[in-house]
Amino acid sequence: MRYSPDQKEKTHQRIVDEAARQFREKGVSNTGLQPLMKALGLTHGGFYAHFRSKDDLVESALQEAARQMDEETAQVHDTGAPLATLISRYLSRGHRDTPGQGCALPTVSAELGQLGKPSRTTDRIVNDRLKLIGDELGQDQPDDRSIMILSAMVGGLQLARSVSDPALSDRILRATREQLLVLIEA
Repeated sequence: MRYSPDQKEKTHQRIVDEAARQFREKGVSNTGLQPLMKALGLTHGGFYAHFRSKDDLVESALQEAARQMDEETAQVHDTGAPLATLISRYLSRGHRDTPGQGCALPTVSAELGQLGKPSRTTDRIVNDRLKLIGDELGQDQPDDRSIMILSAMVGGLQLARSVSDPALSDRILRATREQLLVLIEA
């Protein structure tokens, strides 16, 4: 049975959305194509009607995750203190506890780097976040301070997700958040 171009486009977007969620939640290597497609009620063979390879899907899913991050960042700009709000939301229990809906960097960047498969989309995400932080700090170009802030945010969230002790996890979030808030006020 043939589907309309509109139906194929909708199916394509469903695959990208689910992959973006699963890659952020489980990582790229721990997300198999067959279970991904099954979760959507689709067949594994149908994947290739939409993507050339898993690497192709990874880039599309990262682009979708970046688009979602851009939407959330736009909401943060409406607050009185956008950088403080961004740091506070990023280093929160809610963000820690919902990796499938959050930033892709803590999960995907380490994995792609270890696999020797850096991503141009990850480059764009990092550069966009650095620019946002630099703009909020009044910098023409993001400097080392912007890089340190982003690195602490991503690393703090990643570390908080990696420990089994809930009190330690909360402490990592709190300490990183508080120190970054002090730094941006300096």
